[in-house]
Amino acid sequence: MILEMVRANGAVSLRELARVVQTSEVTVRRDVRALEAEGLLDRRHGGAVLPGGFTREPGYPQKTHLAAAEKSAIADLAASLVEEGDAVVVGAGTTAQELARRLARVPGLTVVTNSLLVAQALAHANRVEVVMTGGTLRGSNYALVGSGAEQSLHGLRVSKAFISGSGLTADRGLSTTNMLSASVDRALVQSAAEVIVLADHTKLGADTMFQTVPTEAITRLVTDEHAAAEDPTARELDALADCGVQIAVAPLGLTAEPPVHQSVPAAAVAPRRTAPPPGPAPLPGQRRPGAHGGPPGQLPSRLAELGAPRGR
Repeated sequence: MILEMVRANGAVSLRELARVVQTSEVTVRRDVRALEAEGLLDRRHGGAVLPGGFTREPGYPQKTHLAAAEKSAIADLAASLVEEGDAVVVGAGTTAQELARRLARVPGLTVVTNSLLVAQALAHANRVEVVMTGGTLRGSNYALVGSGAEQSLHGLRVSKAFISGSGLTADRGLSTTNMLSASVDRALVQSAAEVIVLADHTKLGADTMFQTVPTEAITRLVTDEHAAAEDPTARELDALADCGVQIAVAPLGLTAEPPVHQSVPAAAVAPRRTAPPPGPAPLPGQRRPGAHGGPPGQLPSRLAELGAPRGR
């Protein structure tokens, strides 16, 4: 059953495997390890993928079912980083599509994108201006790629870029499996003052073929709470924080719909390695410092300390 799920989806999280086969994640992890030894799949932090994960990419129908709750939570938190009147770029991907659905509520927003899915999600938002790149359609993820897309981004300047990928490591940064997608993503990132990566726990620790954004160019990572709950991915978050990346962790299952609009006050972002002041409760996705091995869902202290945005 595990093999069937991985073959159907391209990549599946351990949590989803455990839910479907109705067993513990410990048991699933053991079975995944055995299947990897036989060369039938590759393990990734928090999940399993088809062999040859450096070059293989699941299609859009498969991606929509992978870590769906986590992507929704990430989109909720990422949308709170956008302010009224902002100009942003949003890349391709199912997490970006979830974000776009929430950005439709932000008045006076301008969104530049190479994704048909993002544009479709914003098509009926009468207070949001959508600017699409040119380029050639890549059918597997409904994104515009190629020289036309890259040239249309030349000279563009926006406040924030929201971008996803196939893998994220502290050593190499964000990466993807397709060369054309990587080139356009790099052009999107170069146009922004802040680079915000949207990556669920299944992407952490995975290293795919084409680098998109080096670690030192990433301002902030928005991920889900499972990334901080498991040792391999928690260590990866620690390493990213050491590189100066601000870590924002989205809690799961708190709200089905985001508020009409909310932004993170500047005062809520404290310098890294500085203990947060006592008193007000942390914002969603931000936790007070705690030690490794604390209660489930509690972040290591380094992950809870968000650094001030770095200049470009």
